[in-house]
Amino acid sequence: MEDAPVVNEGGAELRAAENDVAAEAEFSTSAPTTAKSSTIQRLPTTVTKPTPYTFDLGNLLCNDPNPLPPTSQITESTLQSTARDAAQALLNQLLTTCPITSTTTGVTLTLPPSTTSLPREKPVPQPKAPTKWEQFAAKKGIKDAKRGEGKKVYDEASGEWVPKWGYKGKNKDGEGDWLVEVDDKKETRTGEAGDKRREGRAERMEGVKRNERRMRANERKGKTAL
Repeated sequence: MEDAPVVNEGGAELRAAENDVAAEAEFSTSAPTTAKSSTIQRLPTTVTKPTPYTFDLGNLLCNDPNPLPPTSQITESTLQSTARDAAQALLNQLLTTCPITSTTTGVTLTLPPSTTSLPREKPVPQPKAPTKWEQFAAKKGIKDAKRGEGKKVYDEASGEWVPKWGYKGKNKDGEGDWLVEVDDKKETRTGEAGDKRREGRAERMEGVKRNERRMRANERKGKTAL
């Protein structure tokens, strides 16, 4: 009696698993080749032209005197290549000639002064018209002595330096006193003792208004002269 054939189910499963592993291995060996073929080619960092570039690093300007290729039609790729070379040359010039410093906020590059003269955004301001006093002083050769003086004077009563004018200025001495000496001569002449504090304040305000009127008159005169 012959024995019936026995099917080894475990062996069939083992062979199927080996076939799957072999297929995965074949896929993995072909994958790097595809990745390498898709790698972007790096362009050179050194740019050589028949005529050298000229630079104005202060304005981040690169001038290319070389003409474009003599073709019947300039393509977009030609313009991109020319602009790319100029930008690369500008970066090379900046990194090799400008001082580079490292700070806590990052790396900084100091640009030199610009060499290209650019037009002004706004017109040149007109000279201010001289006042009436300035015209008179220039005619008589009078120098302004107040320019060399400071804005404060020494107060002997308080022993401190106080402003000449304005808040707590020296020109307001006596306005805050609770007791004011009577001017006998003025009382005899006008019949009133007067108040030095109130009169000083009124006189100062009148002087301010008088100066404002003169300033407006000088401005009108200067405009008519132009």
